[in-house]
Amino acid sequence: MKLFFASDLHGSAKYCELMLDAWQREGGGRMFLLGDLLYHGPRNDLPEGYAPKQVITMLNEHKNAICTVRGNCDCEVDQMVLEFPILADYALLDLGKARMYATHGHVFNENHLPPLLAGDILIHGHTHLYEAKKVSDITILNPGSVSLPKGGNPHTYAILDEDVFQIKTFSGEIKKEIRLF
Repeated sequence: MKLFFASDLHGSAKYCELMLDAWQREGGGRMFLLGDLLYHGPRNDLPEGYAPKQVITMLNEHKNAICTVRGNCDCEVDQMVLEFPILADYALLDLGKARMYATHGHVFNENHLPPLLAGDILIHGHTHLYEAKKVSDITILNPGSVSLPKGGNPHTYAILDEDVFQIKTFSGEIKKEIRLF
């Protein structure tokens, strides 16, 4: 099983195209978007290539492959133009050996954990900082930001291939890797 994760697109057509190219290069399959798809939010500058209408078209072309959770910049009006569900606050993914709790990160995150059991995984975006680490008996993952990375980080996405989680740049450089099981 190979899964693609990305977060914090914030309406950038340029980085949406790079993200979709990376998704295809990685083998397609399921794409999990961890929120903040179309709007940049009042605290962020406009991302390079800001064109939400183009992002709508690009994402809708892949609607059957996309699973997403709602970010703090996503709202009901966004759902009116996107042809896949975006308003769920979280998703639970059964990975066989563990449960993955996927959310945006503005409510549940490393400092405010959702209900998790030993061995479970929390994956979220929101911070625009990539991360992959074990904390006590859970794993915390963040693919970083597609369009507005912070802290000097590059633009990133993540791949889960079997039990290996890799955070990559759009050029394919692995920035961080962790074995989940």
